[in-house]
Amino acid sequence: MTAYYRLAYLPRKFKVILMLLCDVLLLPLALYSAIALRLGIWAPDISQYIWIFFVLPFLAVPIFVRLGLYRAVIRFMDDKILLTVFYGVSLSVLLLLAVVVMGQVGGIPRSSIVIYWVIAIAYIASSRFFARGILRSLERKGDRRQKVAIYGAGRSGLQTALALMSGPEFMPVAFFDDSKDLHGSNVAGIRVFSPEEALEVMAEEGCHQLLIAMPSASRSRRKEIIHRFEGKNLILKTLPGMGELVDGRVSIEDIREVGVEDLLGRDPVPPFQDLISSCIQDRAVLVTGAGGSIGAELCRQIAQNGPRMIVLYEQNEFALYRIEQDLLKHFPNLKVVGILGDVLDEDHLRKTILKYSVATVYHAAAYKHVPLVESNIISGVRNNVFGTWRAASASISAKVENFVLISTDKAVRPTNVMGATKRLAELVLQAIAKESAGQTRVTMVRFGNVLGSSGSVVPLFKEQIRAGGPVTVTHPDVTRYFMTIPEAAQLVLQAGAMGQGGDVFVLDMGEPVKVVDLAKKMIELSGLEVFEAESGRGDIKISFVGLRPGEKLYEELLIGNNVEKTRHPRIMRAIEGMIEANVLFSELQKMSRYCDDGQPAEVKTKLGELVKEYKPANI
Repeated sequence: MTAYYRLAYLPRKFKVILMLLCDVLLLPLALYSAIALRLGIWAPDISQYIWIFFVLPFLAVPIFVRLGLYRAVIRFMDDKILLTVFYGVSLSVLLLLAVVVMGQVGGIPRSSIVIYWVIAIAYIASSRFFARGILRSLERKGDRRQKVAIYGAGRSGLQTALALMSGPEFMPVAFFDDSKDLHGSNVAGIRVFSPEEALEVMAEEGCHQLLIAMPSASRSRRKEIIHRFEGKNLILKTLPGMGELVDGRVSIEDIREVGVEDLLGRDPVPPFQDLISSCIQDRAVLVTGAGGSIGAELCRQIAQNGPRMIVLYEQNEFALYRIEQDLLKHFPNLKVVGILGDVLDEDHLRKTILKYSVATVYHAAAYKHVPLVESNIISGVRNNVFGTWRAASASISAKVENFVLISTDKAVRPTNVMGATKRLAELVLQAIAKESAGQTRVTMVRFGNVLGSSGSVVPLFKEQIRAGGPVTVTHPDVTRYFMTIPEAAQLVLQAGAMGQGGDVFVLDMGEPVKVVDLAKKMIELSGLEVFEAESGRGDIKISFVGLRPGEKLYEELLIGNNVEKTRHPRIMRAIEGMIEANVLFSELQKMSRYCDDGQPAEVKTKLGELVKEYKPANI
């Protein structure tokens, strides 16, 4: 380690002492330079007033201390330091002038004091920027942190850069910003460039990571920026959205890699607050399957809308513990009750609802992994069909105001057992809603895949990319609808408030996405290239492994074309057929006996009889 490198990592108090000593030398030098310039000679005679040079530091340094000049961290110093230096030197010049006049000091040219004022500002300010340059260059030489460029030189970009420079992981080396006024300027000592120069600048710096520091930008704007750098062998990272920062769910340090949600997500429609509050505000709300990906997000969004209490009903102990702790951390004043329970235990669920005077139930508990349910038919039917029936019956007998089922697009013309069970669950609720005659408002909300949920391809692809591939896609033409978990949960809360009884609501999922395109985007966002067999170039291979049991190429959201608009632009009401309660419940009793007797083939046959659209895939 060189002496210069050791200097860079001296304790802060020693650096402050060095800067103070530097000022003690520079201030007399500035006055000497001013007198020399005024008289036009290299060695003016200062013997008559030499004592002024010794007094000068005692006039200026206390002012610098008072103004906080020595509190500034040199490495992170910005242009604002010039203002502090200006004020400090100006005040010290006034004191010097007072000393000269009141002490009747002879021989010193009065105009040289004005020259001294200019030179002292230049010397003191230059010393700071010179020291900052040396420290940063020394740091870079021994710095093993990853280099990162930042897109966005505004307030968020500045705060991010300062946080990164003081941290152990990243070193910002360049800013890029759309504002032409900022191009060529320095922010926190880092040069701001035009985005058009980004690839060239990052190549020169040996930087392969770009951080998008625009948390308040719309999702569509972020998408444009991400598309600009897609496929450029860069690792893209982003700050959390401004909503997450304000909610306190994440902090400025929670930098994450750009995900597909940044590319596929849409700008959310502002929520209709009256719809959300009508089922939640000042009420006790129960969520079944509260520890799952959808259930947990529902709980978070419910907690933000003023419920009296949230009851978490969950079968998995760890999942229940995790969401309970998350809510208690971020909503310390909210009453949160965790209940370990199975939705098939109707009596336990009814007693729980009555004990806490629950007004609204969101039923998110379900088995949703298509291949697993396909090979565990009885368990899938019991949980998805009879679990929904029992949960709804418990809610109605306990006089709950609202019961909302979270359904899936796989319930539409299903080709797998999971989708058929969810469609049958919808039919059960439609029959119950008609029979209960509006005592409890029963609503179903149907939507497609949510990014990052358990069972989603996104976590699987991430693991496969991290392992070096291959990324497995079932079929080149398989397409799916995708929506972010927060948007889906928010729309569920609003749709649940619009039902009149037995309504099936369908969420606008946007355009379907080819899964192979999703895989390619995820590989490119990781800073890697898709392997091409023809050229032999690339990092991660995509392998097609064939459709899984019960899987189909295309998902749909509507069984028929009969659909109505609602007051919300992304929520539609589907008008679909139903089965009369007396017929349906009689057949369900038979299905229950098949389940008890362990006869999966008979259960599947009965499923096909009740769900007319169910056409098992030929695998």
